[in-house]
Amino acid sequence: MVTKSFNIEGMTCASCVQTVEKTTKKLEGVKESNVNMATEKLNISYDENALSVQEIQAAVDKAGYKALTDTEQKSFKIEGMTCASCVQTIEKATGKLDGVLDTHVNLATEKMNIDYDASMVSVSDILEAVSSAGYEAHEDITSTESVDEDRNQKQKAIKSLWQRFLISAIFTAPLLYIAMGHMIGAPLPGIIDPALSPEGFVIIQFILTLPVVYMARSIYSSGFKTLLRGHPNMDSLIAVGTGAAFAYGIFAAFMIFSGNVSFANDLYFETAAVILTLITLGKYLETLTKGRTSDAIKKLMGLAPKNAIVVRNGQEMEISIDEVMVGDTIIVKPGEKMPVDGIVTEGMTAVDESMLTGESIPVEKISGDNIIGASINKNGTIQYQATKVGKDTALSQIIKLVEDAQGSKAPISRLVDIISGYFVPIVIGLAILAGLLWFISGQSVLFALTVFITTLVIACPCALGLATPTSIMIGTGKGAENGILIKSGVALETTHKLQTVVFDKTGTITEGKPKVTDIITVEGIEEHELLVLAASAEKGSEHPLGEAIVNDAEDKGLTLQKTKNFNALTGHGIEVMVGDKNMLLGNRKLMDDQNISLGSLASISDELANQGKTPMYIAINNEISGIIAVADTVKESSLKAIQKLHGMGIEVAMITGDNKRTAEAIAQQVGIDRVLSEVLPEDKASEVKKLQNEGKKVAMVGDGINDAPALAQADVGIAIGSGTDVAMESADIVLMRSDLMEVPTAVELSKSTIRNIRQNLFWAFAYNTAGIPVAMGILFLFGGPLMSPIFAAAAMSFSSISVLLNALRLKRFEPSDDSSVDSHAGPSVGPSVA
Repeated sequence: MVTKSFNIEGMTCASCVQTVEKTTKKLEGVKESNVNMATEKLNISYDENALSVQEIQAAVDKAGYKALTDTEQKSFKIEGMTCASCVQTIEKATGKLDGVLDTHVNLATEKMNIDYDASMVSVSDILEAVSSAGYEAHEDITSTESVDEDRNQKQKAIKSLWQRFLISAIFTAPLLYIAMGHMIGAPLPGIIDPALSPEGFVIIQFILTLPVVYMARSIYSSGFKTLLRGHPNMDSLIAVGTGAAFAYGIFAAFMIFSGNVSFANDLYFETAAVILTLITLGKYLETLTKGRTSDAIKKLMGLAPKNAIVVRNGQEMEISIDEVMVGDTIIVKPGEKMPVDGIVTEGMTAVDESMLTGESIPVEKISGDNIIGASINKNGTIQYQATKVGKDTALSQIIKLVEDAQGSKAPISRLVDIISGYFVPIVIGLAILAGLLWFISGQSVLFALTVFITTLVIACPCALGLATPTSIMIGTGKGAENGILIKSGVALETTHKLQTVVFDKTGTITEGKPKVTDIITVEGIEEHELLVLAASAEKGSEHPLGEAIVNDAEDKGLTLQKTKNFNALTGHGIEVMVGDKNMLLGNRKLMDDQNISLGSLASISDELANQGKTPMYIAINNEISGIIAVADTVKESSLKAIQKLHGMGIEVAMITGDNKRTAEAIAQQVGIDRVLSEVLPEDKASEVKKLQNEGKKVAMVGDGINDAPALAQADVGIAIGSGTDVAMESADIVLMRSDLMEVPTAVELSKSTIRNIRQNLFWAFAYNTAGIPVAMGILFLFGGPLMSPIFAAAAMSFSSISVLLNALRLKRFEPSDDSSVDSHAGPSVGPSVA
């Protein structure tokens, strides 16, 4: 099974989404197919052996839309070719790469033009394939430019719609004046005055309407095509409605020229023109607004530098970032961005990684340290070896993860999916029914036509289709800005329902690195002296507690002494000679076995243990000399995060392999509600399941490695990322920072996003539920006014824009500073107010 993404052209509403999904799901080998209207993308999982990209594109094309891959076209200069056989060899080598759609090599020009999916194959992959075939390829920089094609296409669409609107408005304004002006006493030239020259009146309106209809020809092309294929969409509603108005105008013109001048009172040309102009304005504003929903991806893409300085064959050269290969030596000067991920080989510096990890303090980097691509070199020139390039870098993984999340669906959208599949056909049916009923009841043909057109035009499946995906796009984008990578709409929705959050202790609530907390000595021995002796003894040990003692001595600048006769006593401690002193370091059992009395230190050691600390006993020449207590210290953010979760009404549990007394001591420090101690790593998942069996929605927070089974078992698995390992398969949410405050922030973001979606859905459903009956004439039935088709067009355009503007309010989301659960996406206003 492979999963690919296609850009879908021609969609206008939720009905289009259903059409494309149904069409592709019917194809042999398709496992899953999801269309996102906001991103205009199709994500499809299918069996490559049963189905090809071309067959998918053909099926979508047959349904009335275009399925385009995220392709790039590049040109490469090829060295080493001598004949046509070389051409075939290179074409076959590159054509085999997953993601390459077309490759063409020209022997005369010694160039290769290649179309490929940039999300599946990188420039370095192509260069490596050519190299493996026995040739050398170099990107032809002069013939290609690194541009954001998607952004260019959107800008072209916005510009085109604006031009279309301006031209339509230029013709519609005088048309509206001519058609309606005489009704309010506005002067008209005699040649087009309906009382003096009805023929001139109708001709000028027809002439002014034609350019507007022509500018909206794409609506008619799309609308009637999908209608004839049995999959009508929003364009179908507009095309049928305005087409009926325009056709009636032509009929009225014939009647006027036949001598029946009474038809000059209602030509309906202006209705068709104004509706098309308003629809175009609505589409322009909608496209403009939708462009703002993908700002998060644009910001992430803008982090990466365009070029890199590499050392090849002993020479420094500046190349495109796409040409950087694994193993390349890269030189980065102060103030420059790191092009790709790698490991420092020479030099030292401080690196600002805040754009990816959220850590505001620059991180010191020396030889052997990891470099994250797109981070900023602050103050030193370094060389580092590229380890991950192209789609494998941390930044690319983040972008891909956010894109996938933005293209996913949340369970809350299921109702919309069901309704939108039947929405347009039902509206067409209601429009026909309403028109016929009014005509049968004795109303005029013109009255029935007005009801028919108004019902078609006011219906807005766009608002339904945009309600959920736009909020998910912005919600996941805001998550990325806050260092919270949410992998799917399902995870985003489930998070707001959480009742219990389970934290792994080591490395999650605590730092995961034991530190010396207390040094207790007997009379006659100084603290630093005991630390020197203990650290000297532990220098040869690999035990984490011993390492903590050595690190503490080194941090304090103490000089360690030489040792001899080192002997590890399994399960007890160590025995070693430091100078002329026979040292014993270990647990209480070691002291008991050696019959060493603890004296006054016995009660002190018990108190330390009750505080969650591990006492290490030190005896010199078989006499107790002191205790060094070691503990895994609690992170500063742990207490605040747990308090904030409590403020949200969420139960907090801690799971650990530590003994009960140590675990409860840690739990008491941070306010844990439930302690699950002495749990083996393989049993963590079953403990999570027990909580779920209590009927609770459970989140598991861990490091994503040892906790993988528990993360997968939980309703929401939350992994603490390292800044580079962002694609943890077992987690639903990855926290880029090691700050537990991001856990309640994720819950707040989920609540704000779901609230925003519900507002959007309420407005979309309420608008259509109220608007369609009014358009059908229900108010007129009880003595009220009949809705104008022009007003219906304006209302329809506003409904989509209103939903988008409401979704954009999520951009104002900020984590609350207190423990309150009710973090709002924006001011507490109704869904119809943007």
